[in-house]
Amino acid sequence: MTLIDTSVFVMLFLAAVWSYYSGKLTRTGALTGDLIGIFIYKGAGLTGLCTLATFFILSTAATKWHANKKAAIGAAEKNKGRRTALQVLANGGIAAVLGLMGWQSPEKIGIVQTMVAGSLAAATADTLSSELGMVYGKHCFNILTLKKDVRGLDGVISIEGTLIGVIGATLIAVVYSAFAGWDIAFWWIVFAGTVGNLLDSLLGALLERRGIIGNNLVNFLNTLAGALVCWLIIA
Repeated sequence: MTLIDTSVFVMLFLAAVWSYYSGKLTRTGALTGDLIGIFIYKGAGLTGLCTLATFFILSTAATKWHANKKAAIGAAEKNKGRRTALQVLANGGIAAVLGLMGWQSPEKIGIVQTMVAGSLAAATADTLSSELGMVYGKHCFNILTLKKDVRGLDGVISIEGTLIGVIGATLIAVVYSAFAGWDIAFWWIVFAGTVGNLLDSLLGALLERRGIIGNNLVNFLNTLAGALVCWLIIA
């Protein structure tokens, strides 16, 4: 193990400890996040790790932003925004699996990095559009019927929230490109994140609102879609 590897592992461990004691993650959530970070780093390098860090920072900030306003409409995160291991896996599990694949097949690091970015772009777009759309969305409507609907319910979106989601996916693409290079993959990552976000809302309206599937599965499928979009276009 190189000095860089050791330094990264130590930083990931310290980040997990900080996340737990600062109330960002539960104990098992912090441990799960630490392992996900290791897998992504080993399979997608610093490129993958920095996109993961960007997602974590943005999603944590968005969750805390105007939490009282969200609580007033019954849409605030449970446990005061402290995310559990299942929630961490729902958003980062696909990226971790891709990291493991890249770890075992180093020659595929290029496509793995792009798919990891697409997955995390979808997770970021979803989190930011949901959390900030509830705050800044002026006209909320059901994604299926396009009729006015209750702010904060599954499958309810706004133009403002959707645009914020695109910005979130773009930020992931910027971080990816800063490490991997600026090319057409930038736009595919933005596209993948937006597709995943819209799929999340569709699943929310079709299945989650009816209690057929839960939010963690919706988020997992959202990130899977983001990764698959990049794979279908680039591979």
